[in-house]
Amino acid sequence: MKIICIGRNYADHAKEMNSPTPTEPVFFMKPDTALLPKRNPVYIPEFTNDLHFECEIVVRINRLGKNISEKFAHRYYDEIGVGIDFTARDIQQKCKEKGLPWEKAKAFDHSAPVGEKFIPISQIEDLNNLEFHLEKNGEIVQKGNTKDMIFTIDQLVAYVSKYVTLKIGDLIFTGTPAGVGPVKIGDQLTAFVNNEQLLKIDIK
Repeated sequence: MKIICIGRNYADHAKEMNSPTPTEPVFFMKPDTALLPKRNPVYIPEFTNDLHFECEIVVRINRLGKNISEKFAHRYYDEIGVGIDFTARDIQQKCKEKGLPWEKAKAFDHSAPVGEKFIPISQIEDLNNLEFHLEKNGEIVQKGNTKDMIFTIDQLVAYVSKYVTLKIGDLIFTGTPAGVGPVKIGDQLTAFVNNEQLLKIDIK
């Protein structure tokens, strides 16, 4: 399986990162080693002094697909969850300044924890009006709603499948809203979808 991450899919996040709003989806990849084993903590890597959280709705692909039409995209997933795209912000900035790829700031081991539970789409009233939020040590630090996505989930599935064959079990991180920020040892992150807690992580 593979992890496909969408960048700058919320205008407010693009603004806080001083980045232009994209006119087409931007995506990058993480390897399966970016997943965090169940109930394990996230250890801050020794190579970064500025590890940031980015909370995102995650879509799990359930059918093999290539060149998927947007109108049929909904057939290729049937459940969603929540995840955190951890970013070594200092490493990313150095790479950007040099015009280099920044996979090492995004794709390192355990940089993409996902909640143990996924919610069936059949239980969601409106996938394009789905609230989610992230708490750090009990305080809300990020709030998002899929209605504010620049590109919808179906648009993302269709677009990515033009370039990359989607396989069963692949995960698409659909982008983060504003409010990203750093973590330190001792922090606890909890992520919610429609006020249901789906992910809990300790930082060590």
